[in-house]
Amino acid sequence: MAHSKEIQSLLESMATQLRERMPADPLLVGIHSGGAWIAAELHSRMGFTEPLGSLDITFYRDDFTRVGVHPQVRASDLPVDVDGRNVILVDDVLQTGRTIRAALNEIFDYGRPRSITLAVLVDRDARELPIQPDVVGRKLELAEHQHVKLAGPDDMQLNILEDGT
Repeated sequence: MAHSKEIQSLLESMATQLRERMPADPLLVGIHSGGAWIAAELHSRMGFTEPLGSLDITFYRDDFTRVGVHPQVRASDLPVDVDGRNVILVDDVLQTGRTIRAALNEIFDYGRPRSITLAVLVDRDARELPIQPDVVGRKLELAEHQHVKLAGPDDMQLNILEDGT
């Protein structure tokens, strides 16, 4: 669907949107794994001085008991205090909103940020929770049996997959 060159264009669009609405002194935080890759690219492009943060929301998921433990649980890393900070939360694909809800719960376990701006590479339909992104690389409408997967981190590619693939 989208190869590295197209993704670079989407990232540049996201960086432009963030510059236009960037809160003062932001902390950039990516959600493992695709969101962390996108956040790292944005962090570099935008010349942020604060260290990059990352979240692994595995234990915050509301479907944890249904899907079980993800085999690659990583530690979350918020390198600075989030209290009173403007946080830019980054993910690769926003679909149902459940990953973002879990990330918000985890962030609030670390403290109370002043604001949270949500940036996503792909905003697709099928929302289950009332969560909307502030910054979007691309919007997609897909069939119910399709989903979007970001491959990477080197030579990132967006792929549309059918259920069961």
